[in-house]
Amino acid sequence: MLNMAEYDRSAHLKVIHAKRKANTYQKVDEAIKRLIRANETVNFNSVSKEAGISKATLYNNMELRSKIETLRKQQSQVPTPKQLKREMNESNKDALIASLKRKNKKLEEENKQFRDQLKVAYADVYKKL
Repeated sequence: MLNMAEYDRSAHLKVIHAKRKANTYQKVDEAIKRLIRANETVNFNSVSKEAGISKATLYNNMELRSKIETLRKQQSQVPTPKQLKREMNESNKDALIASLKRKNKKLEEENKQFRDQLKVAYADVYKKL
C-alpha cells in the first residue's frame, strides 16, 4: 500500500487527464471515420453526437476544432450527389437533345417507309378488285 508521504496527487491527476484526453481523441477519430464512411456530413453537431462528446469539448480543444473545421470545409467544396446529378443533367442536356433528335429523325424515316409500303400494298389490293 502507498504511503501518504509518497503519494503525488498532482502527478496522479496528470495521468488521469492524459488518459481521458487520449480517450476523447480516439472517440472523435473513430466518430469522424464512421461519418465519412457513411457519407454523412462532418460538423460539430454530427461529431459530438456520434462520439458522445459535448460540443463544448470539441470547440475548446483547438486540435479537434481545427480538424473538424478542415473536414467540414473540404466537404463543403465537394459537390453533393444531388449537385453532381444537377450539373450532369445540365452538361448532358445538349448531348441528350442531339441523341433524341437523331432518334426522332430515324423514326420519321422509318414511318415514311412504312407509309410508302402501305400505299403499294393498297394499290395491289385495289388492282385485285
